[in-house]
Amino acid sequence: MLLVDPPHWPAHGTLFAHLVSDTSLAELHGFADLLGLPARAFDRDHYDLPASRYADAVAAGAREVSPTEVVRALRRAGLRRTKPQALAAARRRDDRLRAEWAALLPRAVDLGEDLLARWSEPHRRYHTPQHLAELQRAMAAVVDDLRHGTDPGRTLRLAAWFHDAVYEGRPGEDEEASAVLAERSLDGLVPAREAEEVARLVRLTATHRPGDDDPAGNVFLDGDLAILGVDEARYLEYSRQVRAEYSDVPAEDYRRGRLAVLQQLGGLDPLYRTRPARAWWTDPARANLAAEQRRLRGR
Repeated sequence: MLLVDPPHWPAHGTLFAHLVSDTSLAELHGFADLLGLPARAFDRDHYDLPASRYADAVAAGAREVSPTEVVRALRRAGLRRTKPQALAAARRRDDRLRAEWAALLPRAVDLGEDLLARWSEPHRRYHTPQHLAELQRAMAAVVDDLRHGTDPGRTLRLAAWFHDAVYEGRPGEDEEASAVLAERSLDGLVPAREAEEVARLVRLTATHRPGDDDPAGNVFLDGDLAILGVDEARYLEYSRQVRAEYSDVPAEDYRRGRLAVLQQLGGLDPLYRTRPARAWWTDPARANLAAEQRRLRGR
């Protein structure tokens, strides 16, 4: 059930209410999509709903409750996430990423800090340390299944760190700029052939079409597209994070552009190239892609 408390919370020259679900974040994100709430309005476990949209939320089915009941409902559902909890989780994630970088290139700690700062730029919403960490976990899972406990290796992990190091929302240009950054930054730190391979892998993300015999490319790209095969709640969050990165693009222009991207992804055959990725993520990814296209088309 969707719950909303009265718009009593002042910010940005207006009053805001808290919109929550006592069932799941998938329900909450779906309802926000129905109302057309911007993705930036989501804050950990709720949407900040401006007073001007309060009646719309109630008319669409949100039940009016007190602020106390909002908090109680979130706690009962296990969905409550306070700001200190969120900040602590982000610090733990970033500390794990720092430790991983230090293990990769212990002589280049400053470079790792620069890359993490790039991933944490304020205009990003999806291409953040969250995506970097998810990609690393996905690659590790695929390689572990393929090779029975083998780590993805330094080259793949470096490619993960560099692949969205430059992100300005310019398809093709960002991937090339990230690859050039990898070549320049890794010069003298790793063998020249390894630096070239890192840059090659980064460039693959522009099209997600590796060659016919490219085991490293297959693992890397499957990890990058693992987000498509996640559960419904994470996928809805992801799709809204992507929209937030293009918040300056008018709604109709974004709808057309995003549909083109989804159709391109859906046209990849196979969508995943490694055996474990195909088994784990193909069906949920196809379902998620189809569901987002239906939402964008208003069906």
